Amino acid sequence: MDEKLLPLICRAKQDGDIAALVTIIKTRGSTPRKAGSQMLVMSDGKIHGTIGGGCGEAEARKWALLALDTEKAMLHTVAMDNDVAAREGMACGGEMDLFIQVLE
Repeated sequence: MDEKLLPLICRAKQDGDIAALVTIIKTRGSTPRKAGSQMLVMSDGKIHGTIGGGCGEAEARKWALLALDTEKAMLHTVAMDNDVAAREGMACGGEMDLFIQVLE
């Protein structure tokens, strides 16, 4: 658990808000962050922490908001293949498997 996120999770729980904890559980190829990296997505879309930034993080945020809407945990793979990486100006070109956990 990212210690910086724990107080934010506690505050959200106290306020009756829900959030989604996004954790990288596996990576393949070149990725900006590795397994264990986490970010917290609040119900208003605000992000705390990072799993690497850029379009990969934006995709993860989108799926985290979907998990919040459905109130169901999910697995999702973010593919940053070489074509996407080149088009977006990224230096990476791998994949990240994410576990998105809804915290109520």
